[in-house]
Amino acid sequence: MPSPIPSSETGMTQTAIRFFGLGLGPGNPDYMTVRARKVLETADRLAHFCKRGKRGNARTIADAIVGAEPEREIALVYPVTTEIPADHPDYAATLRPFYESAAAQLLAEIEAGRMVALLCEGDPFFYGSFMHLWWRLKDKVPTEIVPAVSGMSAAWTRAGAPITWGDDVLTVVPGTLSEAELTRRLSGTDAAVVMKLGRNLPKVRRALACAGLLERAIYVERATMAEEQIIPLPDLPETTEAPYFSLIIVPGQGRRV
Repeated sequence: MPSPIPSSETGMTQTAIRFFGLGLGPGNPDYMTVRARKVLETADRLAHFCKRGKRGNARTIADAIVGAEPEREIALVYPVTTEIPADHPDYAATLRPFYESAAAQLLAEIEAGRMVALLCEGDPFFYGSFMHLWWRLKDKVPTEIVPAVSGMSAAWTRAGAPITWGDDVLTVVPGTLSEAELTRRLSGTDAAVVMKLGRNLPKVRRALACAGLLERAIYVERATMAEEQIIPLPDLPETTEAPYFSLIIVPGQGRRV
C-alpha cells in the first residue's frame, strides 16, 4: 500500500481518504499542483474518462508523470459524446446508466481497500464529468477534491490578457446555449469566457458580434500545450474547427489607476 500523505486541508491521511477528484490542470503537466502529483504517484487506481478506442485527455496529461501503467488504470468509456445533442432526452437516458455503472465500479475498488483517483483535466468542479460520480459517491466514501488551474485561467494568462479590471463582471457561458441566449448573456457583461466551442463556434462568433464584443474576443486553443494557438477572433478563419481544448475570452475594460 502507498505511504500515507497528510492532507493539506484536513490533516487526514490518504489512508483515510479513499476517493480523489484529481484536477490535473489545463494540459501542460508543469501546471499540475504538488498535491495532485503526490496523489497521482501513490493512488492504487487511476480512473479516467475516454472515448472508445482513445486515450482520455486527463490520462494523457498524466503521462508525463506516471506513464502507462495498465495494472493501475480504470478506463471509463463514454457510451456517447457528441453524437447526441446534450439537450436531447436520449443523451441523459444514455449517460445516466453509464455514470451509475462507473460509480459502482469505483465503489467496489474503494470497498476493497484501494485508493482511487479519478483524473480530471482542468478543475474537477468546473464543467467536468467527475461531478456526476462525485454526486453518487460523496456520502458513501471519504473524498477529497484536489483543485487545479482551470483552462480559462490558463487561456487568459497565456494570452497576456487580464480578464477583469476594477468592478468588471465576468460571465462564463457554454457555447451550447442558443444563439439568442448567448447574445443576451454576453450583451450584459463586462468580460466573458465562452466554453464548449466545437461545432458551436460559428454561432458563438455571431452572438459575440451581436453583443458588440467581437473585436475584443480572443480565441485560445490548447493553452499551455505544445500546440497552443492564440488568435484574435476576427482573424480566425471561418472554416476553423474548434477542438475540445479551446475557448474564447473577452477581456474586460474596467477601472484602471
